[in-house]
Order: sequence, then C-alpha cells, then structure tokens
Amino acid sequence: MNALLFPGQGSQVVGMAKEFYDKFEVVKKIFNKADQKLNFRLSKIILEGPSEQLQLTKNTQPAILTVSYSIFKVLKDEFNFKPDFKFFAGHSLGEYSALVCSNSLDFSDAIYLLHQRGIAMQEAVPVGQGSMVAVLGSKIDLIKDLINSMKEEGACEIANDNAEGQVIVSGDTIKVDIFKSLLKKNNIKSIPLKVSAPFHCSLMKSAAENMKVKINNTTFLKPNIEIVSNVNAEPVNDQNKIKNLLIEQIFSTVKWRESLLKMSKEGIINFVEIGPGKALIGMVKRTIKNSNCFSINSIADIKNLEDGFKK
Repeated sequence: MNALLFPGQGSQVVGMAKEFYDKFEVVKKIFNKADQKLNFRLSKIILEGPSEQLQLTKNTQPAILTVSYSIFKVLKDEFNFKPDFKFFAGHSLGEYSALVCSNSLDFSDAIYLLHQRGIAMQEAVPVGQGSMVAVLGSKIDLIKDLINSMKEEGACEIANDNAEGQVIVSGDTIKVDIFKSLLKKNNIKSIPLKVSAPFHCSLMKSAAENMKVKINNTTFLKPNIEIVSNVNAEPVNDQNKIKNLLIEQIFSTVKWRESLLKMSKEGIINFVEIGPGKALIGMVKRTIKNSNCFSINSIADIKNLEDGFKK
C-alpha cells in the first residue's frame, strides 16, 4: 500500500522545478496562476532567486506548494501514473499541498492562505526573540523531561517530532538557550536552526488567531484521499475538522514520526515524496524499517518511481 508525502519549509532551493517548468506547459500555467493570485512574480523568485527572497517565510510557503503541486500534476497528467494511494500527508505547510492534490482545496486559495500564513507567522514574534534548535540522537521522552525540568519563564516546546532521533524545539530565545546548555550537560547533540521565527509553539497563537477567519472563510471539500493530520497523527476527511486542524497546526507540535508510524500500522509500505528535497524520505527511513522510499525531484526520478512500482 502507498502513501504520498509533501515537504515543508527547509526544502526550498533556487531553481527547484526548473526542469519541469521548461518542459511542461501545465507547470508554466501553475506558476503563472500563483503569480496572478499573489500579484507578484513568485515564479521568478522560485526559478531565479535571489535566495534571500526565497528564504522569506511569506515566499517560501507558497513556493514549495507551487513546486509540489506542479510535480504532482506532471506525474498524474503527463505520465499517467496513478497508483492506489491510501493516504496523503504533508509536513507543516506540506499539509496544504496534500489538500490541494486531494481536491480538497483549490490551488489559488491555498497559495493565498500560505502567503498570509507566512506573514502571520513571521509577525507573531519580533525578530531575535524566538529561536529553534534541532536535537539529534535522543529519545523524545528524555527531551520532554529536560524541558519540564526548567523553571524559567517563557516558551520552550517540542515543535517537530520528525523521526527517531530527530526532534525540533522552539520557543523564546533566552529559554531555548538555557535548554541548549542542558543538552550540552547531558552530552546530547544539538544544532541551532537558521529560522526567522519560532514556529509550531505557543508563541504562534496570535498567528493562528490571525489565520482563523481566513481559513474558515475558504471553501474546503471532502478530500478524495484521507489526509493524515500533523496535529493528531490521525487520518481525516471531514472538511470542518480539516479547517480546525490547520488552525491548530500553526502552534502545535508537528507529529510527523507518529504520522509515519500510523501509516505503517495501516499497511503502508511504499512512501513517495513529491516536491523539493529529500528530507521526508530520510525521516521515513529512520522511523519505518523495511519501507520502500521514493523521492520525486526530476523527470528521471519519475522513471525510477515507475520502475520501482513495477517490481
């Protein structure tokens, strides 16, 4: 059984999807539609940069959606590749890609929502007052214990439970720095992340409030493939529940490891990542043993995918 995965922020790179853009008219149309909806040339930022513009959250989020959806349409319409997918799942903003590709959310609506989401998340915390750190090689329960042991005021929370041995912590810069010193004392490896805001923690509640009306005023349909939600790692196909979960997602832990385990428990063996980068497939390999993993970044990748599914 198969699941389709869509990446989130951090996978972006200038020039992503250029091969698809140059070869397929359907991709040019999608890029043009994004430009028209946002009223600026997102396509130029994706294809030519500069990198500083692509890295801005308000641009990154709609850019990754545009690339993921473009590759999905090429795979489906140009290569007529239609395996039976039981689940779609997306990492953070990737959940919007999953909803678009499952015909739950219109692409133009999703582009608008992600641009607004990026602005809201960026403006929720003044620059420099929030930070994030990746914790490597440690069990999540130990990380929770260390966080709970701190008595200082402020936010320090698990933002992403990505995979076995890969957890992201987010919060107030001062408290996250104290947490990093705790990690060092316990010989736990950590890497500070270059991010513009502390995503997926309670500091993002104002961003969620900002997005609440926008999401609730957008038309969602029942997806034709069940979406595994970041918030609770459970399949969902009710459009009203999807809206509520997207609002909660902004300030909640991305339960990606739990989502992968849920899909595996439901019989998923083949995991296909569509979009820039290969981060999600790496997380699958660390979490689900004996899984078959495919990443689609190029036309050659599509051929490899077809060959892999024939075996």
